[in-house]
Amino acid sequence: MSRAARKPPAERRAELADAARSVAVADGLSAVTLRGVAARAGVAPGLVAHYYESMDGLVAETFSGIVADEIDEVRGLLAAAADPVARLRDLVRTLLDGSRDDVTSIWVEAFALGRRNETLGAAVRLQMDAWRDVIEGVIADGVAAGAFRTAEPQAVAWQLLGMIDGLNAQALVRWGGAADRGSQLAHALEGMLGLDRGELG
Repeated sequence: MSRAARKPPAERRAELADAARSVAVADGLSAVTLRGVAARAGVAPGLVAHYYESMDGLVAETFSGIVADEIDEVRGLLAAAADPVARLRDLVRTLLDGSRDDVTSIWVEAFALGRRNETLGAAVRLQMDAWRDVIEGVIADGVAAGAFRTAEPQAVAWQLLGMIDGLNAQALVRWGGAADRGSQLAHALEGMLGLDRGELG
């Protein structure tokens, strides 16, 4: 491999981070290795090691970046909803419609790898907190508006997040009826939030 052209450190680091992200999306977090990232970026493995002393750290950073972008995208979607019920309906729909299976795969792998990669495990916990905060905010806003009835928005958010994670993991291996996941989850939420059956669609 020819010697890589010299670039400013910030530019090179961003280039390697982009390469790691591309590897993760295409082949999974376990493929984010010195050689895998170097090959994607077209540089020598030693250059990756120069900028990232710990591959555990690069894996965690890659995971966090992918998930943070997803959260930002969903926040933007929810901000456009007309009311708390529509916001919750949009949240459930967008997280279960199958369009985010690439990110779901990364989440599932991160749960497994995070057992032994403590840096990644810590990143997973932080991003789980961030997702719970998004969901809790939707529910708390609905309670304040009188649309939802619950004394524990955080507990409902925690339950909803767990159900979404489980249903999406099952969907990756095509277990269960894809058409049923959203309606079953919506019915459970309606019960938890004091909504009429069918109100979440």
